[in-house]
Amino acid sequence: MSHMGIRDASRPAPDQLLQDIADYVLNFRADGREARETARYCLMDTLGCGILALNYPACARLLGPVVPGAEMANGARVPGTSYQLDPVMAAFNIGAMIRWLDFNDTWLAAEWGHPSDNLGGILAVADYLCRNGQHSLNMGDVLTTMIQAHEIQGVLALENSFNRVGLDHVLLVRIASTAVITRLLGGSRDQIINAVSNAWIDGGALRTYRHAPNAGSRKSWAAGDATSRAVRLAFIALRGEMGYPSALSAKNWGFQDVLFKGQSLAVKQPFASYVMENVLFKISFPAEFHAQTAVEAALILHPRVKNRLDEIASIHIETQEAGARIIDKTGPLANPADRDHCLQYMIAIPLLFGRLTADDYEDVIAADPRVDQLRAKMQVNENKQFSVDYLDPQKRAIGNAITIRFIDGSSTERVEVGYPIGHRRRRVEGIPVLIEKFKNNLATRFTPAQADRILQACGNQKQLETLPVSDFMDLWIAE
Repeated sequence: MSHMGIRDASRPAPDQLLQDIADYVLNFRADGREARETARYCLMDTLGCGILALNYPACARLLGPVVPGAEMANGARVPGTSYQLDPVMAAFNIGAMIRWLDFNDTWLAAEWGHPSDNLGGILAVADYLCRNGQHSLNMGDVLTTMIQAHEIQGVLALENSFNRVGLDHVLLVRIASTAVITRLLGGSRDQIINAVSNAWIDGGALRTYRHAPNAGSRKSWAAGDATSRAVRLAFIALRGEMGYPSALSAKNWGFQDVLFKGQSLAVKQPFASYVMENVLFKISFPAEFHAQTAVEAALILHPRVKNRLDEIASIHIETQEAGARIIDKTGPLANPADRDHCLQYMIAIPLLFGRLTADDYEDVIAADPRVDQLRAKMQVNENKQFSVDYLDPQKRAIGNAITIRFIDGSSTERVEVGYPIGHRRRRVEGIPVLIEKFKNNLATRFTPAQADRILQACGNQKQLETLPVSDFMDLWIAE
């Protein structure tokens, strides 16, 4: 494609996936009631988790402009702060906040990830456009864009395992954000294809920062980085920057040959609103999602073992293949980022204390010698049926089971939990807990009066959808 968006006859037609993504974001209406209601709850939970993250200095110090004093009049707002930033940096700020504690939505398939990570770019650009009179956007437009971003990221994750070739899932945040943000900016079909082709050409971050011995805090800002990069690519596409039609399929030099071991990317269902409707919420515990049901099982067992900790001989854990591969960790854990991706740690804390909060990953709690004593008694094995049910599109279970044996030969019952409270199958049970979690998160940052205004704005579907984006973002300015 040329700089002006007219196809160069010497170049191939764009890869079909590039075309399908562009056609989807331009044409899909996203008007299903369940998808839109779920998107509203996702918006609430995502921003609430971002507000909670502001209480952690390691997150707060990354926020603001790139250099002091580089804020801008009519810039995009960063919730819970007074920052007004250019949309690229605002996207990084919002993206880093909402992912810091790893405590909201999740998608699990061949690849995993957090589709709400796209909200950083979506909100930053929508707010910027409204404040500068370029578009009259309301929160209904934001919900539509969220549904589309969820879908692109999630459907690409269904059949394609980027982690198995060493790439981090935030690659999919950059792809999805680039597509929907270019459309939000008013991009044409060619401009969306151009932008998304550049997003694929960027390649992917390595998963180094998610795994021992290198696990660290980059995993908490990597998605902010990805969605902010998407904003940059979208803006330059609108200026006429060219694209690369066979970015995926080019022999030797395309994404598939260079980074995907020569495999073709597989998409076996059309883009619609499946992902938002089936998204998983982290409601009760700030724990890597493959461990959510394990934490629930450990909490059930806590009353049985709290007075017999010294009598425990062994703790038998059954999990899915993905959980065994990602979060089965023995040996020293260096920091909170290491601990919240350790299945054994996330089970030990609720067994000991009957809880698991963000604070429980900090050094003070981790220093309790009983934590590592319990970890040393744990054995993790894959339960084959859990792995089958995990990949079954009709189930998408995330099963874990725990059995504790004592020195005297007795044991607890085997406690199995197949579906976490944030699963679609437990929506009726989960949404009231999500709303209460949202209220609690707001209370960590805002006065009761300001928190109540936010709750009122978010509490009614119809009223929220008609609210201008800039008015919504003004509700979140730190007073």
